[in-house]
Amino acid sequence: MDYKNAGVDIEAGYRSVELMKEHVKKTMRPEVLGGLGGFSGAFSLSKIKEMEEPVLLSGTDGCGTKVKLAMILDKHDTIGIDAVAMCVNDIACAGGEPLFFLDYIACGKNEPEKIADIVKGVAEGCLQSGAALIGGETAEHPGLMAEDEYDLAGFAVGACDRKEMITGENLRAGDTLIGMASSGIHSNGFSLVRKVFNMKREALDTYYDSLGCTLGEALLVPTRIYVKALKSIKDAGVAVKACSHITGGGFYENVPRMLREGTRAVIQKNSYPVPPVFDMLSVDGDVGEHMMYNTFNMGLGMILAVDEADTDRTMEAIRAAGETPYVVGCVEAGEKGVTLC
Repeated sequence: MDYKNAGVDIEAGYRSVELMKEHVKKTMRPEVLGGLGGFSGAFSLSKIKEMEEPVLLSGTDGCGTKVKLAMILDKHDTIGIDAVAMCVNDIACAGGEPLFFLDYIACGKNEPEKIADIVKGVAEGCLQSGAALIGGETAEHPGLMAEDEYDLAGFAVGACDRKEMITGENLRAGDTLIGMASSGIHSNGFSLVRKVFNMKREALDTYYDSLGCTLGEALLVPTRIYVKALKSIKDAGVAVKACSHITGGGFYENVPRMLREGTRAVIQKNSYPVPPVFDMLSVDGDVGEHMMYNTFNMGLGMILAVDEADTDRTMEAIRAAGETPYVVGCVEAGEKGVTLC
């Protein structure tokens, strides 16, 4: 008896590392010390010496059951973008710059080409956010997971000067709420999605004119990464007063998290287009409007608040970064929470 007969192929692990190296190299930053394969990732903190009061920001998350869709479609090269996005967007909406990322892949059986495809997506997410992929782990779990199954999670660290943190403490009535368009469902609510839609390959490969693609393609579109857009706003000289990453819990859970006591977000539902995939979900699953806005991003991946006088500059900066902004409402005085009207 040996380890391979027990279900863990060490040689496959070595091959996975070799295949992923070409993707990891693309994400390197000057602060990265050493190479891939050590017991830990090393990252110089020389950059934060320029800050008056440096603050480290961190985020950890996964892709939820969206990975099940990647398995069904046998397409694994974009799910890693989702893992990165879920972490770095949280850091960015607090005012931070993502510095580095580490991934964790648990699988029933290590198939080197599949693992390399997953890491390719992780590396792409890191490139989009400017974070270095400095390490990770691929763990085989025979007997715990089926051979063709895997899960993916990640961890990111960022930094900012404390004076540039986005806290919501300066939020006031009259501030403008700006939403940035999502690419679709992103990476939350997929347990409900998988209950509503037929998850057989034939159904997922069905083309819909309303979507402009197959159902599977629409569902697997990776999460938008808003790091560059928020940096563009900062470079334009605009102070973002508050910011919310719209993930699990939709509008009703996430928007209040950016507000201070005595302020209320009022969002006009008709101020931006809702992607057709959400209409399909609502109709096919008989999902009520409140539940839709309490589960999904409904077309806005991030919502931020700025002074009304900075509205135009903010919109221009977001467009310059390649994102699509909408003025979606305003801040009013009142009980902390969100009103959708």
